[in-house]
Amino acid sequence: MSNERMSLIAFGLVIVTLIGVGLILWTVRPTPVQITIRPPDPTETPSPTQTPAPIEVYVTGAVSAPQTVVSLPVGSRVGDAISGAGGASANADLQRVNLAAILTDGDQVHVPSIGETDPIALPTDTRSEIININQATQAELETLPGIGPSLAARIIAYRTENGRITDLDDLDNVSGIGPALLEDLRDRIAFD
Repeated sequence: MSNERMSLIAFGLVIVTLIGVGLILWTVRPTPVQITIRPPDPTETPSPTQTPAPIEVYVTGAVSAPQTVVSLPVGSRVGDAISGAGGASANADLQRVNLAAILTDGDQVHVPSIGETDPIALPTDTRSEIININQATQAELETLPGIGPSLAARIIAYRTENGRITDLDDLDNVSGIGPALLEDLRDRIAFD
């Protein structure tokens, strides 16, 4: 056999081998896989809430800085108001004060001195005057002990929305009025 023929046979074998390998690779190639990337579902972001404005409370009596208006966060207690006015003085009768009572805007906190028996002296002496809760103006309501501008406005709004206030139980439905304030108001208000 000649060299030329041997070369052709070798070349033919190489070609057949390459074709065979190509066919084998073609038949065993992996099936393409489609990859899908799924990000996690978005979480709901809560809406921002409005931050309530601070409340203002008038502190009088046996404290380091009496007759002080103290700004406090909503939900503050009487003890916080007393601290805001410099703390109780040495002659304060704290047993007569509910330090845990929650305050509302416009409240007055009076810390009595030991042995004090008189009611809070108001800027104008209206202690003997009876106020008709159903006819009183904002200014007249503010002359009552423990009733500031905000609480007076809530009383007026309550009677506008619900009609006449007939008794102390009705008045107790006004936000910011509790048992202690009702007791202070009992002899100072009329419902007729």
